[in-house]
Amino acid sequence: MELIQQIALYVIQIAVMMGFVLFNAAYLTYAERRLVGRMQLRFGPNRVGPFGLLQPLADGIKLFFKEDITPAKADRGLFLFAPLLSLVTVLVAFAVLPFGKELWIADLNIALLYLLALSSLTAYGIIVAGWASNSKYALLGGLRSTAQVISYEVAMGLSLVPVLMLSGSLSLVEIVEAQSGYWFLLVQPVAFFIFLVSAVAETNRAPFDLPEAESELVGGFHTEYSGMRFAFFFIAEYAAMLVVSSLAAILFMGGWHPLPVHIPGLSDWLGQVPSPLWFLAKVYLFLFLFIWVRATLPRLRYDQLMALGWKVFLPVSLANILLTGLGIVLWPYVRGWW
Repeated sequence: MELIQQIALYVIQIAVMMGFVLFNAAYLTYAERRLVGRMQLRFGPNRVGPFGLLQPLADGIKLFFKEDITPAKADRGLFLFAPLLSLVTVLVAFAVLPFGKELWIADLNIALLYLLALSSLTAYGIIVAGWASNSKYALLGGLRSTAQVISYEVAMGLSLVPVLMLSGSLSLVEIVEAQSGYWFLLVQPVAFFIFLVSAVAETNRAPFDLPEAESELVGGFHTEYSGMRFAFFFIAEYAAMLVVSSLAAILFMGGWHPLPVHIPGLSDWLGQVPSPLWFLAKVYLFLFLFIWVRATLPRLRYDQLMALGWKVFLPVSLANILLTGLGIVLWPYVRGWW
């Protein structure tokens, strides 16, 4: 009986988490269209429902009932499998993300490795979609994504090594607990910047949206997709934004912890704010940054994309690991002398 109750609890937790993720992914599209519209001096969606709030629902209904076309010469099995692979690999990442104090589905002791492995798998959905579509535009988009993910996966992984050195753990919960006194952002600004830019590249967002560049690839890897299969790619992209924004908050900004500075008369009040609200505030801050960057920066050339990853981020990440190691070794002596 106890086992059945435990299984039922896990099922409820997963259902609530999936509902939360899908709701946020849907309304993140609305927020992006409204914010980019304001940044470009236009309105954005404002017709369906009050202030256009029902636009994501209307888009979902439209995609659900839209005709689903499979190209005659496509590899049908892989063509159907690719969108599902992209979506599932992103959704299962939320199982190890701590959304607040004692608010998570699973606390793995190798949670960070688990997430890095899943971020590599998400590229396979794009690659398979590009190849199975039997379209030159889609294939080029898939190949671009392969090179891009490989390039920035290395930089992202190396940017996280100093965080592991400071926290001494691969568990996301323990990494957050290690920041109870100060955020790692304060001592690792270089690692934070490299992680943030690499996260934008990993999610194929502007100015790194080369795999789906409409100016030369029509639509890139999802050119031949329509209906709900296209919606799966769409949801996967915005859910991936939620994942990397959550990771940035967890690894560098203290997760669910409040501000690390004491403000007389304000810190006590801020300490009463529920921990999930602190976490969500940081996540939404990073999501706003994603949208702001898209509205501000033009798309990079492909040679610039590769040069930034291999010629700049890789050596800087290695140098930052070396300096962090020296700082950890020398800090006890400097503190004792001081």
